[in-house]
Amino acid sequence: MTDSLREALIFVIDVFTRLYLLLLLLRMLMPLLGVSFNNVLAQGILRLTAPLVVPVRRIVPPIGRIDTATLLIALALQCLLIWVIAQLRGASIGIALLIVASAFELLTLTVNIFLFAILISVVLSWLSPNSYNPVVGVVHAISEPVLRPFRRRVPPMGGFDLSPIFAMVALGVVLILLRGIEAEVLARVS
Repeated sequence: MTDSLREALIFVIDVFTRLYLLLLLLRMLMPLLGVSFNNVLAQGILRLTAPLVVPVRRIVPPIGRIDTATLLIALALQCLLIWVIAQLRGASIGIALLIVASAFELLTLTVNIFLFAILISVVLSWLSPNSYNPVVGVVHAISEPVLRPFRRRVPPMGGFDLSPIFAMVALGVVLILLRGIEAEVLARVS
């Protein structure tokens, strides 16, 4: 297999796996953030993730409001993704390194969910303020818990809500710190 063909295959596998991981993480976050399960988008996410989650949930019960079955599937799928990519590139990876790298990738993806939800919320507020559709409901439910503490501390200036800027900067800092911690942990594990 040529290098370009292999990299194209890796790209396709990575994109589709990460999209499914995004759905799994959204499924896990929805009950924690109070997303209505009557929402059409939420029902779609539940329907798309049910084939993997429902059988595992019969074995792995939730812990409080945390959907441990979904979390376990997301971790296993992320581990599989990293392992497949390593194999396609001719590298080997230890199990401890695989699990740690997968956990950090899921944390990073989760922070990115909040970051993009805030960004989408801001854009939607400019394009169609005070409108509602299923996407807006989910985006609002995801972004509001992050924005709320900033809104308490940053008053609107001239009618503009600046809290999304501060929230996105804080999430950017969290991403940088996660990458730094990940690098340190992976150096110790490997």
